[in-house]
Amino acid sequence: MLGIARIYDLTLAGLGCQQGAAAGQADEYIDRNRSGVSRGRRGPDRTAVHDRSGRGFSTTFHDVRKSNRCTASDGLEGFVARVRAAVAAAVLVSALAPLTFGGAAAVAAPVPTAAAGTSAEAGSVRTVVQEGGRLTVPAGEEGAVTLRFTATLPAGTRGPVTAVLRMPDTLVARAGGSPVSENVIRSTCTVNGVAYGACPWHMPFVRAGESVDKPSLDLPTVPAAGTLAYAVTMDADRTAGVLGRPDARVELKDNAGTVVAEGTVRLDFVLATPPASQRGALHARDKQGVLWRYEGTGDVTRPFATRKRVGGGWNAYTVVAPLSGVTAGGTGSLVARDRAGVLWYYEATGNPAAPFAPRERVGGGWNIYTAIVGTGDGSLVARDRDGVLWIYDESYNSYGRFKPRTRVGGGWNTYNALVRSGGWEGVLGRDKDGVLWKYAHKGCSPCAPFEARQRIGGGWNIYTALAGTAELGRDEFPDLVARDAAGKLWLYQGVPVYQPGPLWGLTVPGSKRSLIGGGWNVYDLMF
Repeated sequence: MLGIARIYDLTLAGLGCQQGAAAGQADEYIDRNRSGVSRGRRGPDRTAVHDRSGRGFSTTFHDVRKSNRCTASDGLEGFVARVRAAVAAAVLVSALAPLTFGGAAAVAAPVPTAAAGTSAEAGSVRTVVQEGGRLTVPAGEEGAVTLRFTATLPAGTRGPVTAVLRMPDTLVARAGGSPVSENVIRSTCTVNGVAYGACPWHMPFVRAGESVDKPSLDLPTVPAAGTLAYAVTMDADRTAGVLGRPDARVELKDNAGTVVAEGTVRLDFVLATPPASQRGALHARDKQGVLWRYEGTGDVTRPFATRKRVGGGWNAYTVVAPLSGVTAGGTGSLVARDRAGVLWYYEATGNPAAPFAPRERVGGGWNIYTAIVGTGDGSLVARDRDGVLWIYDESYNSYGRFKPRTRVGGGWNTYNALVRSGGWEGVLGRDKDGVLWKYAHKGCSPCAPFEARQRIGGGWNIYTALAGTAELGRDEFPDLVARDAAGKLWLYQGVPVYQPGPLWGLTVPGSKRSLIGGGWNVYDLMF
C-alpha cells in the first residue's frame, strides 16, 4: 500500500509537473485538509507521514526534478483535483488496514466481539431456578429423590461451563471425626437429557482452630447452551440428617471462570428409615418352641414387619438373653441356658435370613442363677438365689467366652423382672411395687459396672413381659416393648434425659406408649 506522500510524489511525476507553484499549492492543500494526517519533516529525498495515533511511516521521493514541466492542458486546477482524489483514497485505505514501511503499524479500531471465555452480555449474571420448591431428601433407606433446576445463560457465553452446588454451613467434627459417613449422599447428574453418571460430593469437616471449605457437589462440565436443565438424584443415608434444611447455592461459570448464572436451591434432609443394621428386632418363642423374628421397619406407626420363622426347638431353654442390640440386619449375639444348666452361645451372623450360627457350649452350672441378662456390650450379669448380682465381662483370650465372674452387690432379688436396656446402656429392673429403674453403664474399667439407679416411673406391674429393643423408630434412641395381661403389645420410645452429671444424655423409656397390636399372649418368651 502507498503512503500519502508517495501518492503525492507519483502524481507529480506522472503529470510531469514542476516542483514549483503547483507543487507548493499541493503541499498547502495537504496541510489544510489532512484531518488527522500531518506532514512531518521533509528533506530533499524523504517525507514522513503520521496517522492520528502518532504512528508514522516514510517513503522516498522520486527525483521529480528530472521532469519539471507540466503540460499546458493540465494546468494547476487539474493537478490539484488529482492530488485531492489521491489524498482522499490514501486516508480511506490507511483507516482500514495497517501499513508498515520501515515504521510502526497503523492499526484499525477493533470490531466489538465477545472475547474468548466471556459473555457478549458483559456483566450479565442469570438466575438459577429450582423446580417444585423445597425438596425433601429422606436421610435413610427410602432411596433417591431428584433435584431439578434450570439455568438460563447470557447470550454469547463460551463453554465449557462448570457448576457447583455449595451448602451454607461448615460441618463440625464429632468425637474428632466426620459427623457424616464417607458416602453420606450418592448422586447422579443429567444435564439437558444427557446422563453424566455419578457426581462427587465433598464433605470436609472442621476441628477446633481449622478453616475448611463447606460441603459441595461438583456438577458436570458441559458445553454452553442457552438453557441448562439439571436433574440431580440424591440418595442420602442416616448421617445426612445433620445437614438440616440448607438453602444451597448453585453457581455456573464460563470457560474463563466468570460467573454467568447463580441461584438458591432449597433442601430439607429429614431422618427417615434407618438401615437394617440400625433398626431393632424382637424375637418371640411360641408355646410349641418355635422362635419367630420381628424386624423393625423404622416406622413407629407399624413398628414390625411380618414375622419370620427362625426355627424350632427353642423350648429346650429356660433363659434366652441377648448380649447386645439385636437388629434387623442380623446382628446381636445371645446366650441360652438349657434345663440342665448348660449355657450356650449363639453368635450373630449378620444375615437376617439365618441370624444365628450353630451354638457353642460356654459351660455348665448356670442353673444357680434366677436371672441372666445381657448388658448390651457383650457382657452379662446373673443374679443368684440370695439376690447377689454377678457380672461376667466379655473375654477375648484364654478365659473363653467370658472372664471369671465379679461380684456387683446384693439386694437384687427386690426385682421381679430384669431385662437388657435397648441399647448398650445397661439393664432395667422392675421392683415388686411396679416401679421401673434404670442401671446405666459407668463406662470405665476396672470399676463398678453401673451408675446409681434412676427411677423411670411406676405402674409397670400391669405387664407380663418386658423387652428392650434397639431403635424401632427414627430418633436413634433404644426402645422398650411391654405386653399386658390381655396380650396387647405396647411401644415405649426411648427419650434422652438431660441432667447434670455422669448421666447426661441417659436414654430411658418415655412416658407415652403406643399400641403395636394384640394377640401377643401366644408367646411365652420375648427378647
